Amino acid sequence: MTDIRSDRAALFACLQDPVTQPGFWARVADDVDWTVEGTHPLAGGYRSKNEFTAATFARLARVLDGGVKLTVEHLYVDGDTTVAELVSTSTTKEGAPFDNRYCWVCRFDGDMIAEVRAYLDSAMVGYAVLRNELSRQAG
Repeated sequence: MTDIRSDRAALFACLQDPVTQPGFWARVADDVDWTVEGTHPLAGGYRSKNEFTAATFARLARVLDGGVKLTVEHLYVDGDTTVAELVSTSTTKEGAPFDNRYCWVCRFDGDMIAEVRAYLDSAMVGYAVLRNELSRQAG
């Protein structure tokens, strides 16, 4: 039997590379309640995995070279709650570092992530997304 902390560490480690991210998404409930806090283009409440990934990860993938890459800095586990502090190791398609920091407060229902409240640097996301999307429209 794998202990819960090791299991959650392995799960969040899947976010390091778009190739391994399906292992993470397989453990997110289809009807996840995911709230992205802030005042930026990705902020909002999402009521499904598909809605969340289309509005956030897929949108970021269009402006980040190689897609979204997140590394775990700290992981706190207490029962059905896991708090993951993550840092982006991505680069924009313009070549600028996208070293955003995230804090995801996750509630698990068994092995599945059922609810997330995500906190991040609103200014960095807004700047990177809008600047890169506008340059794509102009080009």
